[in-house]
Amino acid sequence: MLNQIKLFFEQHLALPSPESSTEEQLQLASVALFMEMMSIDDICRANERALILSLVQKCFSLTAEQAEILIASAEGKRKQATDYYEFTSLINKNCSLEQKVQLIESLWRIAYVDGVLDPQEEYLVRKIADLLYVPHINFIMAKLRVNPNA
Repeated sequence: MLNQIKLFFEQHLALPSPESSTEEQLQLASVALFMEMMSIDDICRANERALILSLVQKCFSLTAEQAEILIASAEGKRKQATDYYEFTSLINKNCSLEQKVQLIESLWRIAYVDGVLDPQEEYLVRKIADLLYVPHINFIMAKLRVNPNA
């Protein structure tokens, strides 16, 4: 009986390791920004959602089910957030410039998936790039890699 109680506490009350916790928080922050990009123009299209699912699976090596769970969690975090600092500060502390540029490129992909770049979408990518201290040249190059006609 004592062993069962001990096992329960170990499984349910154990503190997560700092590495996995930070990695999970980074994933949540990134996906929350993806979800913000999808909803910034007040029109959530199926192709945007499908692209986000694909990006999450590819970027974080997750199954479709794991990616869906992460997306749902990130959407909840996004709705609770009052600004982007919660997400961008974590990314700034833990990611290289190359990783930040990849994130910006992913945001551009979401913005362009419907074939139309809404001014609010462009504003959001620019805002996130500024908050992540991504140099303007990297911001523009990411945009051109996604849409060479931009």
